[in-house]
Amino acid sequence: MGEVFAGRYELVDPIGRGGAGAVWRAWDHRRRRYVAAKVLLQSDAHTLLRFVREQALRIDHPHVLAPASWAADDDKVLFTMDLVAGGSLAHVIGDHGPLPPRFVCVLLDQLLSGLAAVHAEGVVHRDIKPANLLMEVTGAGRPHLRLSDFGISVRKGEPRLTETDHVVGTPGYFAPEQLLGAEPDFTADLFAVGLVALYLLKGRRPDSRALVEHFLAHGTPGAPEGVPEPLWQVLAGLLQPDPQARFRTATGARKALGSAVEMLPEPRPDEQPVEILDQLGPLPAGFGPEGPTASTGPAGPARPAGPTSPTGTPGPTNPAEPAEPPRPAVTGPAASAPAPGPVPAQEPPVPPVQPQQPPPQPRPYPSHQPAAQAPVAPPLPGPSETGSFHLPPPVPHPAPVPSFAQAPAAPAPYGPAPAPPYAPQPVQVPAPAAVRRPGPPPKVAVPVLLVALVCLAVGFWALTRV
Repeated sequence: MGEVFAGRYELVDPIGRGGAGAVWRAWDHRRRRYVAAKVLLQSDAHTLLRFVREQALRIDHPHVLAPASWAADDDKVLFTMDLVAGGSLAHVIGDHGPLPPRFVCVLLDQLLSGLAAVHAEGVVHRDIKPANLLMEVTGAGRPHLRLSDFGISVRKGEPRLTETDHVVGTPGYFAPEQLLGAEPDFTADLFAVGLVALYLLKGRRPDSRALVEHFLAHGTPGAPEGVPEPLWQVLAGLLQPDPQARFRTATGARKALGSAVEMLPEPRPDEQPVEILDQLGPLPAGFGPEGPTASTGPAGPARPAGPTSPTGTPGPTNPAEPAEPPRPAVTGPAASAPAPGPVPAQEPPVPPVQPQQPPPQPRPYPSHQPAAQAPVAPPLPGPSETGSFHLPPPVPHPAPVPSFAQAPAAPAPYGPAPAPPYAPQPVQVPAPAAVRRPGPPPKVAVPVLLVALVCLAVGFWALTRV
């Protein structure tokens, strides 16, 4: 069993490692599937800010692998994304060497499609390289590429997290203006796409510095060996040292690529197909295709199977369910009560519409019997009045008061309604006792009385003067 992160993600095994974090295969207990989880290794403010930027990226595109969710647990944070098992383009080159031109064009078309969606969100990736281009497992079929790792991506216009004289990215895939400290721009990503294309066609990483120097000294060179001329014209438009001379958008480069593919020669008959196989390997012990196997315990207690089906015929018995243990005999008044139903134990089952039923009587539901009643006897063979469960003998109740006599009614679903224990009587409410309100305190009453007396005396004096 792996470590459970934030109560949801169970880390299974590490599948990759980068400068800021390690990537794990993890089991999502909420969504019930395997995901890729990038766990942050450092917790300084600079790295956390990059993490927040990366996990906030939400781009829904078939050729973009963006973060899907994130979680924090104490001093650790992670975000998750879809699990891609076919490895990266670096694995493909390691297994097959240089790739056929038409296969490379399919990969470039998918990369430019995903990059156009990223640029449409105003994001510059800044780290396009074979290791960040992941492949779905497709076998010998049409490949499916996913652009991943937005750890150092930035939106145009946002503050940079590095000084202007510090270059961020992977050496060998920098655009010339990046080395000069220029602001991140979409054309830098397109330059890296051209270098990736040369890597796929030649089977080794190109010397970007020598390539730029050749462009500056001699202009656009001829097509390298093994690269068709129509395809090279597109790549040369991506590899121009001057950003203003390059393709300005990924959509424009993709249209030019589509036109070049129509002029490519047909594949050779002896050309071997490129297979994209699973690079992750088997799951470790304790995990299966449906998740952790150790947590999958035996099934819960089985529901006891009744001797009859809901139609009144004997139902099948599941051998996987435990047999019902014998119940002790009933003692007390309930033991002498007659057994319910007129069907004898030796007779075959009768359809539920045929038997004569006694007058309806209140019966307790089997799962809601009174606390004082002892366990009932073993169920009788044959169908009961309900057609599915044998009910215990009825429990005697006191006779109802005549004034409340009513027509027999069907038993309540959770047991019989209790009989009224008394007749309604008028309720006599005692009259509320008189409450004496306290008067004002003496400190207030005495001065008020004196003032009143003075006023009264003045009034009499005024009357005598009239």
